[in-house]
This record gives sequence, structure tokens and C-alpha cells, in this order.
Amino acid sequence: MPAVLAAAWSLLAAAFLAALVLVPRLRRAGVVSGLLQDLVRYGKTKRGCGQRPGWLRLLQVPKRWFTHFYVVSVLWNSFLLIGLFQAEFLGGSLPSWIQHVHRSLGRDSQSEDTDSEHFSALLVLLLLWLHSCRRLAECLWTSVFSNGVIHIVQYCFGLGYYIAVGSTVLCQVPNNVRNGKVISLSHSVPFGDWFERVSCPHYFAELLIYVSMAITLGFHNVTWWCVVMYVLFNQALAAVLCHEFYQKNFSSYPKHRKAFIPFVF
Repeated sequence: MPAVLAAAWSLLAAAFLAALVLVPRLRRAGVVSGLLQDLVRYGKTKRGCGQRPGWLRLLQVPKRWFTHFYVVSVLWNSFLLIGLFQAEFLGGSLPSWIQHVHRSLGRDSQSEDTDSEHFSALLVLLLLWLHSCRRLAECLWTSVFSNGVIHIVQYCFGLGYYIAVGSTVLCQVPNNVRNGKVISLSHSVPFGDWFERVSCPHYFAELLIYVSMAITLGFHNVTWWCVVMYVLFNQALAAVLCHEFYQKNFSSYPKHRKAFIPFVF
């Protein structure tokens, strides 16, 4: 079973690694596909890509719809947490669909059933749920969304991702308040704390969150480390595009800042 899930997450990681490597080169060479750029870029990083065809603009939705991702994540992971809690502490069984997935992927739920695996998965699901609650609160009360857009494919992928990541955790089991007022919706150079070292510390923090979950599940859990690899390349791509945006639009942008990982990348 882990091999199938690991392969799926590895393919996603490879796809984003390819985008991370190829998209900047294609753009510099002038062989830019409008469709590819529209799929990869969102929000402020879409600026500077030229006028998009009308039919592409029909396939975009407001970036503020990011909020939907975390609504889905909170609700879905609440459902998974309740099911796992019942199985762990109330003598119930895992949801039948999880048992079916176990059987279809070739995992014998009895042979590897240990208390530590159940508890690790429960803890990681709880952390994932808390992370989703925090991001939902940020979207509702902290983030200021301008008129940025995302591609409808990105939107659907995001909804699917937050369902898939919680489900992946369960499949490992054997049988801030916004202060002040908005001054402007225009972008400016951020300073302070981690921003002194990287352009996108929030993306780096996202990676650290998933690494901590991987450590909680155990270094032997190859499937979740594949999830971490996907998050690494996904967030790296987004960070590179944001870093590029800042460098292009602010001539005084600090040259010592990295895009994603302090002192490294």
C-alpha cells in the first residue's frame, strides 16, 4: 500500500520539480506557452505575462477563493479525526472506505496494527486540522485579497489536495487577528523577522510543518516523505515566482535574500 501512495505523491513532486526547472527557462527563451503560464502562476505572479486571451480569462476565479481550500480541509479532517478517534478510543472500526482502500492497495490491516502507528496518525491528523484552522482564520481575518486570480484547474487541484493529504494520513493507519486598517492593496517590499532572509518565509514555514508531521509519523514512513517532497517542490515553485516578481518590480529589493530556504535557495 505505501508504495502506491508514495508513487502517486512522487509523481506530483516530479511534476512540480519539472515546472520549477523549466518554466523560468522557457520564459527567458521566449517560448512561453500562455496556457502553461496561466496554470502555474497565480495572484501577483500573473502580472508581466502579457495580455491573456479572452478564453483563458474565462477559466480564472478570484484568488480569495483560497479560503475554500481551508474550509474543505477543516471539515474533511474533522470527519477523519472523528472516525480515527472512535476507532482508537471507543472500540469502533475505521470507515469502510478506508478498509476498502487498504484491501485494494494490498495492505493487511491486521499484520501491522500497532498502538504507536494509530497514535502517530491521530497526532498528525490533529496537527493538520489545527494547521487548516489557522490558515482559515488567516484568510478570514488577516489576509487582504486584492483582485488577483487563479486558474480554475489550480482551484480544483487545491480542493482535491486538501482532501487527499488527510486521506493519506489515515491510510497510514493499519486496519491572528488583523490589527489596524488597510492602507493600500498595492504590493510593497516586506521586512522583518524571516523576511530579512527569504522572500517567502510563509512557504518555508509550510514545508517545516509537513516535515514535523513526517517526523511524527516516523522516518520510516516513505509515503509521507513523498508528500513532503511534493510540498517542497510546490512551495519552491511558488516562492521562485514571488521572488521574481519582487526583483522585477522593486529595484531596491535586497539582493542577499533567497527565495525559499534561508542561505540556500
